[in-house]
Amino acid sequence: MIPAPFDYLAPSSVEEALAALGEHGDDAKILAGGQSLLPVLRMRLNAPEVVIDLGRISSLRGIREEGDAIVIGAMTTHHEVRDHALVKEHALLLSKAAAEVADAQIRHRGTFGGALAHADPAGDLGAPALALGAEFVIAGPGGTRTVGADDFFVDLFETAIGEDEILTEVRIPKHTGWGAHYEKFVRVAHQWPIVAVAATVRGSIDEARIGLTNMGSTPLRARATEAALAGATATEDGVREAAQQAAEGTNPPSDLNGAADYRQHLARVLTGRAVLKAAGVA
Repeated sequence: MIPAPFDYLAPSSVEEALAALGEHGDDAKILAGGQSLLPVLRMRLNAPEVVIDLGRISSLRGIREEGDAIVIGAMTTHHEVRDHALVKEHALLLSKAAAEVADAQIRHRGTFGGALAHADPAGDLGAPALALGAEFVIAGPGGTRTVGADDFFVDLFETAIGEDEILTEVRIPKHTGWGAHYEKFVRVAHQWPIVAVAATVRGSIDEARIGLTNMGSTPLRARATEAALAGATATEDGVREAAQQAAEGTNPPSDLNGAADYRQHLARVLTGRAVLKAAGVA
């Protein structure tokens, strides 16, 4: 289908984008990489009067190091996140998860911030960002504010970004030397995950941080399993026993790809696999 008519704006700075957003309000939509928005427009599931394209704002792209964190601009592509040396060194889990996003064409067009702001619970980047304790820098009319990952994902397709605000960058605390693995279960290649698990571990296993994809209306942490693994020895039996608690507190959907109890079973199995691979055991 062809989208409904709309006006197109391409500001060259965050300030110009915020001004345009403030002027047009609910009638406007932000365009980042467009991999989520454009299909919605083509199917006429949404018909904004104005589309504000962030593609010309160079300050929203790139990856840099700042003290104990790496900072990823919201318009940085999945491909850049996957391959960047700083990400591989200090946030290996993000690199591994970005490598699993759709196919090469989408990874070259889709943006890190755009995917996180879209907040699809089946998206591949929310759970790793949550597990790594990411902080989200949001710009608005009153300046910038920073929101932690625990508070950023609010509900299905809903985040802490206000209607008059824009996500500008994501700060990832360094997890230098941590092992990492993203275990994704799909029926068809490049599909949204039925369930996926993002695991990163320090030592063998001094600490584990585990994010769950598509196990609720937002990305979730497998906190019971994290607690069970703290200070444990990375044996296959021990990890798999701790992984039996991975589905606690989850509320996965039931659909054509699988019922809720099937997804909870998958979460337990995939958590065991992800942690063992992250710890270098499997």
